[in-house]
Amino acid sequence: MSIQDISPYERSHLKRSVWQAINTLVPFFLLWFLAYKSLTVSYWLTLALAVPAALFLVRVFILFHDCCHKSFFKSLAANEILGTITGIMTFCPHYQWRYTHAVHHATCSNLNKRGIGDIWTLTVDEYLALSPWKQLSYRLYRNPLFMVVFGPIYIFLIDYRFNRKRAGRKERMNLYLTNICIVGVIALLCWLIGWQSFLLVHVPIFWISGMAGIWLFYVQHQYENTYYEREENWDFVKAALQGSSYYKLPKILQWFTGNIGFHHIHHLSARVPNYYLELVHNKNAQYQNVQTFTLRTSLQTLRFRFWDEQKKKLVGYKEISHLCKKRVRA
Repeated sequence: MSIQDISPYERSHLKRSVWQAINTLVPFFLLWFLAYKSLTVSYWLTLALAVPAALFLVRVFILFHDCCHKSFFKSLAANEILGTITGIMTFCPHYQWRYTHAVHHATCSNLNKRGIGDIWTLTVDEYLALSPWKQLSYRLYRNPLFMVVFGPIYIFLIDYRFNRKRAGRKERMNLYLTNICIVGVIALLCWLIGWQSFLLVHVPIFWISGMAGIWLFYVQHQYENTYYEREENWDFVKAALQGSSYYKLPKILQWFTGNIGFHHIHHLSARVPNYYLELVHNKNAQYQNVQTFTLRTSLQTLRFRFWDEQKKKLVGYKEISHLCKKRVRA
């Protein structure tokens, strides 16, 4: 299978998409309701129900993600409607996220076009040229605890509530609509069940799903032998197959994450719906010979912070400290 042979899978299947929406949205709302009802029994039971509910919310985000790529339905209007609804559920404005994520796909691993829809990644020389305060900011941003634990609060609750610069009218209106609906739904739920109950149920669901989402995005691009090149040498296919990993998750987690672990296939063609990604991966040995992580081995990605343009790999603070000592001696 060549990259051209992927085209038959760049078409959505209406029955599969509708069934996926049903088997994602219905269990999520049911688990949310059960978590609320469990408050009168035990909060430990509520937290236990929050875990699968959060996993279903991750799956809701995958539907949102496919709608943003216009790959979930053939109809643009259907993608926008479901994308806006699932965007409200995940606190993500559909139009804005669609734009920034499209930029991410078009510029992934391009050193000259970083900064939109990606994780802040500096080269070794860029980091060493920063002031101590800016270096501290970068170190804080790249700290796993800060990024994964506190990242959901900043990204989903703060950053996504504001329009980006030069946003068009439709994008601005969609963000305002999303914000109004989010506030409206929260206000309605607080009125119906009380603000304490709402927070006790939804905060753990939001936090667990947010942390999972950030971790997935991180591990699929931030690893030692990833791919980065300057504009003149950048190659789209290499960026997809070398700059995006295959996260080999247990089958149950693969289902909850909508096959997004086959991230290299997704970057080869974002028009392939999530339910075809594994099939494309399995049909070509070339697509299987990529950086692969399991739950255990993915933890090693946490130590990498900077792109070394000489060594063509991501390095950590140990390498930076060694380089600083060498420069002082020189």
